[in-house]
Amino acid sequence: MGVATAPSVHVPVPVTDADRIGPSGAHWRRVARETADDLATDAAAREQAGKAPFDEVSRLREAELLTLLIPRELGGGGADWPTACAVVREIAAADGAVGQLLACHYFLSWSARLFSAPALAAEIERQTAAQQWCWGGGLGGQELPLTLTKTSGGYVLDGRHSYATGVLVADRLAVRAERADTGEPFAVVVDAARLGVGIDGDADTFGQRLAAGGNVEFDAVPVAAHDVLGSLSADEDVLSPRAALASPIGRLLSAQLLLGMTEGVLAEAREYSRSHSPWRPDWPIGSPQDPQVLTTYGELTVLARSASALADQALTAVHTGLARDEDLTFDEYAEISVLVAVAEAAASRAAQESTTRALDVIGARSASARLGFDRFWRNARAHTLYEPIAPRLRDVGDYFLNGAHPPFVLPLRP
Repeated sequence: MGVATAPSVHVPVPVTDADRIGPSGAHWRRVARETADDLATDAAAREQAGKAPFDEVSRLREAELLTLLIPRELGGGGADWPTACAVVREIAAADGAVGQLLACHYFLSWSARLFSAPALAAEIERQTAAQQWCWGGGLGGQELPLTLTKTSGGYVLDGRHSYATGVLVADRLAVRAERADTGEPFAVVVDAARLGVGIDGDADTFGQRLAAGGNVEFDAVPVAAHDVLGSLSADEDVLSPRAALASPIGRLLSAQLLLGMTEGVLAEAREYSRSHSPWRPDWPIGSPQDPQVLTTYGELTVLARSASALADQALTAVHTGLARDEDLTFDEYAEISVLVAVAEAAASRAAQESTTRALDVIGARSASARLGFDRFWRNARAHTLYEPIAPRLRDVGDYFLNGAHPPFVLPLRP
């Protein structure tokens, strides 16, 4: 009897739920924890060196974290936003700047799903997975907006984009540009290596040094029609409630980033307090059993856990809103946006207070550059300067008092 040969025609393999969904959230959290542990081993030294984070991006790429949110059938990890937020928080606890870089990448590489047609979004994600692209830039408003001018073959992009995350290491840039003829803002994708794109880094920044931030000059850069993803107009006649979720998604990532920094500094301070208590200065006095020390850690734990609970509530609301898809209403969007604003404000306060008071708990030795405790404060403060909480608090107050819907405002640096 002969050996049966394979059929000459292609027999499609059914796509299972495992193929579509991918590994579990627990798997990706474990991968993120391992990557964070790796980043933590030399975090202080890398931060002081301040080099463009090509090596750090390679670590994320090798761990397959860059393609985490891309569906399995398009070559990615098939994870959801709750998983992505957990990953950002884990990485940020070890290295706040790399956490911001990853958060920005997730936000920008996923934005096509909200602002463009499904077929175009799928093609962008397929290419991102195949080429292992890292995304940088920003879709927030600029004082002097980029200009998009219509031509016979597409568009031309001109102007300067400031304070953009990830641009020093990005393969693709996603930026906000206004049509020269109408003034309508659009999300635009640009190859970072394209002729006419000039990038310079934020060499003098005191925090988030490894977020690969910088400024980008666009000098008559050709843009194809399919690289204009869609409108960023806040006009409710143009903006759908589903697309408006881009604003709370970006701010939710900001909250996760700040929570990661909070948890990271508290974990390192606790480890130092336990192992170096004989070296403590006169304030706070004594050992880890000292009442002042215990009270301080107690207060910071309450801050951190309260902010974490609010972030969990906001994350659930965003996840539910995305599941509503085209059925989402603007009233539902407003409620989601307010919940996220509350979470971001709480996370911002927790991060600023924890990264400041942890230095007091450790005492004079926290001034040592070798230990690197100051990087937590500098990273948190730099982020909160770009994303201040006062506008979020006004939005929450206006919603509570007057029922006003929060405006559609994208973060400057998610």
